[in-house]
Amino acid sequence: MLGFSNNQELKIPLFLLFLVIYVFTVFSNFLIISLISLYSHLQKPMYFFICNMSSIDICYSTVTTPNLLQLVLKGFQRISFQDCMTQLFFFNSFGSMEYMLLTSMAYDRYVAICHPLSYYRVMNGRTCLGMLRGVVALGLIGTGIVTILSSDLTFCASNVINHFFCDVTPLLKLSCTDTTPIELAMFTEGVVLLFSCFLLTVMSYVYIISAILQIQSTEGRHKAFSTCGSHLTVVTLFYFLVVCVYMKPTSSYSLDVGKILSVLYVNVIPMLNPFIYSLRNKDVKDAVIKLYKDRLHKNWF
Repeated sequence: MLGFSNNQELKIPLFLLFLVIYVFTVFSNFLIISLISLYSHLQKPMYFFICNMSSIDICYSTVTTPNLLQLVLKGFQRISFQDCMTQLFFFNSFGSMEYMLLTSMAYDRYVAICHPLSYYRVMNGRTCLGMLRGVVALGLIGTGIVTILSSDLTFCASNVINHFFCDVTPLLKLSCTDTTPIELAMFTEGVVLLFSCFLLTVMSYVYIISAILQIQSTEGRHKAFSTCGSHLTVVTLFYFLVVCVYMKPTSSYSLDVGKILSVLYVNVIPMLNPFIYSLRNKDVKDAVIKLYKDRLHKNWF
């Protein structure tokens, strides 16, 4: 696998940049998981999904970033075919789980804003766990098909992957066999899962915005918008990058551009998610302050 640049002057700055991004991603997401687990006032359906999103973001980054750090230092890295397929499977699994979880969160916001009196009856523990199990199962099954088809490809032109992790599109570029079956499987998965999730998310927000516009007070509208604005920001970024990276024919795909977009998609979004979702939230801010005071009091006495 090739990295980004063989320029020795960029090696250390790039390494430090990606290391800081990864450390911040793991620390901030772990902080969110810890706060939601520790404080009962955060143990609500919305925070249940945020907690699981943070767990996925940690796993998602960990699948690729250690590999990326080695590539930056060495300039290249050897990887076995079995390890490549394993990385492909887990990367695509966590990615699929992420956009399905975003859809679940859109539904959660729809129920909270459009049917507030029924919120805790509809979004009970059984419903939330059922949605999470569906997200995990569909993510593993859909990715498994693409991984199995990828493992049957024949590579006779080159064994050099112009990327910083084993992704399906760079592998298709190297294959000298017919890639139609796997491209068809990817297209089907994109239509069935990605487009369905996108459609459900858009439908949720159509109802949400319609309900918000009917609120009489400006303060009430602002509060309602603030509860779903963070989610809408992440959804927009995520789907935009997914479409740019994957929703185009292999023949027109630029590996160099794909690597840059993948950095945003794989490294930057998981880093931004805790800040966009949680660290700007008053309840979470209060929990952070309480945690700090509790630790300070414990150390003092």
